[in-house]
Amino acid sequence: MKRHALGIYAACILAFLHAPLAILILFSFNAGRFTIWEGFSTRWYTAALNDPQLTEGLLNSLIIAGVAAVLSTLIGTLAAYGMWRRNAPWLSGMLYLSLVTPEVVTGVSLLALCQWAFRFLHLRLGMHTVIVAHVAFSIAYVTIVVAARLRNYDRSLEEAAMDLGAGEWRAFTRVTLPSIAPAVAAAGLLALVVSFDDYVITSLVAGVDSETLPMVIYAMARRGVSPVVNAVSSLIVVAFGALILLSERLQER
Repeated sequence: MKRHALGIYAACILAFLHAPLAILILFSFNAGRFTIWEGFSTRWYTAALNDPQLTEGLLNSLIIAGVAAVLSTLIGTLAAYGMWRRNAPWLSGMLYLSLVTPEVVTGVSLLALCQWAFRFLHLRLGMHTVIVAHVAFSIAYVTIVVAARLRNYDRSLEEAAMDLGAGEWRAFTRVTLPSIAPAVAAAGLLALVVSFDDYVITSLVAGVDSETLPMVIYAMARRGVSPVVNAVSSLIVVAFGALILLSERLQER
């Protein structure tokens, strides 16, 4: 009886969390513009794919998220490995602090840093500042995921490799890295999703030529609820939902 009650409770929670997404996807196929079902249609998906502003925002988001994910995965993996080798608990605390810091505070601080640095470098806000900002907040996610995998890694395997003549770097790349590769891949996918989805920090450090897809969607939503927004949001939910599931599968390995 308790098992059935727990299952019903879990189903209710999942329904509460995912009902808005289900409604969003449903009305993205509505032929009408409002929340009154007028028939099945894919017209809003066609309109979204033919919208130049959405296309440009999508391209910018993919470039930013891709570059930020690669850089943050590289830096975060090495940071997690260094913390694992040297046992620095205070660095772990600083990583968690960056996760709980409000995004608007992080965005304002990064904007202030860019404005101060650009006085000497004579640069302007643009795609490069967004990438730097995304790398800055994505590193913490990567480091925490990889560090969690390293806690369960047998250190003696790496020590045995070094006893056989391998240097520290060779032991890491040939022994340790292949063992934690699924966690590294999962962390990279997580960084990709987090970077692609960010709006608050991006809106503060982006230039006029680096508008991302979340910024475009937010601007469209402020002008009124458009079925095109429903279609784009549905595509994002499905695509990144699949990436999150893949990330979870990789972390289980």
